[in-house]
Amino acid sequence: MDRKAVRTHQDAGRKNASERLERLRENNVAWGRKRAGKSEGSGVWKRQSWTLPREEARAKAREFLRTYPKAAYASEVESWRVLPGDLIEFTMRRLPSAD
Repeated sequence: MDRKAVRTHQDAGRKNASERLERLRENNVAWGRKRAGKSEGSGVWKRQSWTLPREEARAKAREFLRTYPKAAYASEVESWRVLPGDLIEFTMRRLPSAD
């Protein structure tokens, strides 16, 4: 393979990675907009969302599940994602049936 072909191949790889990164960023922005558009009181489920450092997020999820046990409230982690800086954005949901 000559040097020009190697450079062209490397440039194509960088372009593909850049395009994938841009699509990922766009998907994250779209996901955030979709989440922001949801009303917290919509439907039957009660939801709470947090953005916390990883260890604090784990502790908060455990606390939520202790407060609202799955057997009585059908509690669960509805969604989560990792943000820059090792922050976790997550939403817990539960049924209000035992309130």
